Order: sequence, then C-alpha cells, then structure tokens
Amino acid sequence: MEQNVISIRPFVGAQNFEISRSFYRDLGFEEVVLSHNMSLFRTGKLGFYLQDAYVKDWIDNTMLFMEVENVNEFWNHLITLNLTEKYSTVKLTPIRIEAWGRECFVHDPSGVLWHFGEFFN
Repeated sequence: MEQNVISIRPFVGAQNFEISRSFYRDLGFEEVVLSHNMSLFRTGKLGFYLQDAYVKDWIDNTMLFMEVENVNEFWNHLITLNLTEKYSTVKLTPIRIEAWGRECFVHDPSGVLWHFGEFFN
C-alpha cells in the first residue's frame, strides 16, 4: 500500500542542549519548543527534533544529509555566520567534489555530522 508521506524528522541528541539550540538557530533553523527537553527545528517543510539527550556512541555516529540548491552559496553563507568562533567544538569542512555532486560539512557542537550537498544534474 502506497502512502502520501508528508515528512521525515530524525531525532538528534545534544551534549549541551542550550548550546545546541543556539547553534541551530544561528544556522538558520526556526525553533519550536515542544517541552523543556525537546524542540523541533525546521526550515520550510523540513525539520528534525533536537533532544536533551546525549549518548556518545549515538552522537558520534549520527550523520544527516541536507540537499541545498547551491552548495557554493550555502558555504559562503556558513562562513559569514562565524560558527567556529562562537562554538569551540564546531567544525566546518570546505566543499568537496564527488562523482555525484558537491558537498560541505558541519560538525555541530555535540559532534553530529551534517552534509550539505548539491547533486549534479
């Protein structure tokens, strides 16, 4: 049976919930507070749940891929946010060209690895 899927929202943990909340707001996500230990972060129709939960093995193995329209523009925007100056554990990795497209990387304050990519047509 086919379903009309509306969204998929992964759960992401945070070593320090308040720092991670601030980081994701700075990154450009809109926060919707759901409870004292969970928020929905969204951009357009996309979103994820940030929770005040930290399991090192889980966080160290969490990766998310977000497709962007233009990875060069996205990278340039990332640089203007000064995230590595604001958050001591945040890491940015410049754009790499792969066989399928281009991508850059951001490690959030807890170590979650975000891939921001653009597919070749």
